[in-house]
Amino acid sequence: MSMPRKGVKGQAFSTITARATAPGRGGVGIIRVSGALVPKIAKVLCGKLPKPRYARFTNFYDQNGAVIDSGLALYFKSPNSFTGEDVLELHGHGGMVVLDSLLQRVIELGAVLAKPGEFSERAFLNGKIDLAEAEAIADLIDASSKKSALAAARSLNGEFSNLIFILKEKLILLRSNVEAAIDFSEEELDLKDQKAQIKMLDELLEECRGIQRSAKQGVLLSEGLTLALVGKPNVGKSSLLNRLTGEETAIVTDIPGTTRDIVKSHLEIDGLPVHILDTAGLRDSTQDPIEQEGMRRSRDALKIADRILCIIDAAEEKSRNSEEILARLGLKEVAGKVSIVFNKIDLSHENAALKEDAHGTQVYLSARTGSGLNLLSEHIKHSAGFASSEADSSFSARKRHLEALGCVEKALISAREQLLLHQNYELSAEYLRSAQNSLSEITGEFSSDDLLAKIFSEFCVGK
Repeated sequence: MSMPRKGVKGQAFSTITARATAPGRGGVGIIRVSGALVPKIAKVLCGKLPKPRYARFTNFYDQNGAVIDSGLALYFKSPNSFTGEDVLELHGHGGMVVLDSLLQRVIELGAVLAKPGEFSERAFLNGKIDLAEAEAIADLIDASSKKSALAAARSLNGEFSNLIFILKEKLILLRSNVEAAIDFSEEELDLKDQKAQIKMLDELLEECRGIQRSAKQGVLLSEGLTLALVGKPNVGKSSLLNRLTGEETAIVTDIPGTTRDIVKSHLEIDGLPVHILDTAGLRDSTQDPIEQEGMRRSRDALKIADRILCIIDAAEEKSRNSEEILARLGLKEVAGKVSIVFNKIDLSHENAALKEDAHGTQVYLSARTGSGLNLLSEHIKHSAGFASSEADSSFSARKRHLEALGCVEKALISAREQLLLHQNYELSAEYLRSAQNSLSEITGEFSSDDLLAKIFSEFCVGK
């Protein structure tokens, strides 16, 4: 559990409320309330304040004493609640009208509508969870595969935060050791102490890199891989999309240019969430304004894609030179993230294969027969740096965590260099301080209000 943020403990917040269940019809709908007015609201709405942590069946009354609904009321007394404040949960019937009436009654009694993520933000501000655990809540809700859900649950239970905490404690110990040496003259410095400090730095670097590897898997599980399919009309992009997803996601005909807009779909490859963008065919020129707009959107999709599959008709294309093909399609600027897929090998009479040339990877397959699809799946995982075995024990993470860990690694390398080559303890200590601050940004001990606002604004309302 993290400590309350400095300057927050004791700060007065308004009492907030929101639906904690998704909009729509359902058997049960939940209204959540958090704040100092909870006891008053519970007494008026339910007739009495429920016993803490016990579910009480009760009626919910409007201002005239009429029954709005009946259901369960659960009261969690501060600080033993999710937010650290007094919390009331009202479990009623899941109809839109009845829940809206119940929510409006809570607002009449003094609560205000919660902003997206405000319950989780208060839990963070009151020291119930740290920032990495708070982000894991959103990742768990948004999980698009079983492995990503399990990874988010591990982060929510503190697995990622504990690794950061242990690394930071070791870093603080080394930093205090280095700073203590600053007060001594060069003649008094013990070579054994310096060797011990270098050893500690090397161990910290190895530990940091191990966390980075796990965090990279976590980012892939949380955010997935965005994959764009590009190529000329009628090369089989939509057929490949349908084969990958196992559904008739896109229309397939013999008429070139069937896809005029971006067709989006999702699939999972051994636990890796993949977001596919099937783009409009790239022509040399066209007077059709719809096709022109489609090609513009195709080019935009290339910018946001993590990986691009350039689909080529193996039966029509004679060249197998990647550089020549990419130049002809205007893909040289994004060549670093392009893999060329030679489709229709059932017509070109080639074997399914995975090949490398000087300009990247080539995959030979048939979307019609499915031959070579396994090679493509393995290549997609490999190009993303995704390891299924490592993902089984990964925690969820975000790109900002990777960036912070990268800063930690650079600072540790610089601290080692100053210590080993220059015996500059002052600069080495400063780099260690910088590394410590970067670790604190992950858990939220050091975090700007702008960062917090951005993170929690991405949450759903009621969480």
